[in-house]
Amino acid sequence: MMTVSELHRRYHDKTGITFASMYPGCIAETALFREKRPWFRKAFPWFMKYVTGGYVGEQEAGERLAQCIDDPKCAKSGVYWSWNGGAKSVGRWAEDGKPRGAGGSGGEIFENEQSDAVRDREDAEKVWEYSCKAVGLTGKDMCKDVADEYKQKMGV
Repeated sequence: MMTVSELHRRYHDKTGITFASMYPGCIAETALFREKRPWFRKAFPWFMKYVTGGYVGEQEAGERLAQCIDDPKCAKSGVYWSWNGGAKSVGRWAEDGKPRGAGGSGGEIFENEQSDAVRDREDAEKVWEYSCKAVGLTGKDMCKDVADEYKQKMGV
């Protein structure tokens, strides 16, 4: 999220490119948990579905990603998108007998608040500088590539 926020700060005004991050929900049945113990791989999705209500399937997570890319309401840059309460609440049982809350399935997209750590400009700049150094790029190299590609695309 820091990197995306830094991309927004450095390049959005120059290029018009939209930079955003998203929280798709807890996708508890993916290869992300492949190194966990078998009992955890079985219990965690159940817990997220039936206790917290925070579970989101791979299909829905993919649809959420597509929404961030394609939905006109997601054209705002520098945003952290979330659904259904932004995982700020403990799940609860709704009247329809299904768990709700905790950033789970369903809900409407909304602009979530980034944490203080993500918004820390000094740390974000350090992360950016260290990342550039680690891969052998300078900020100038990166901006030149983005600006030249954008100019070519726009016929400027």
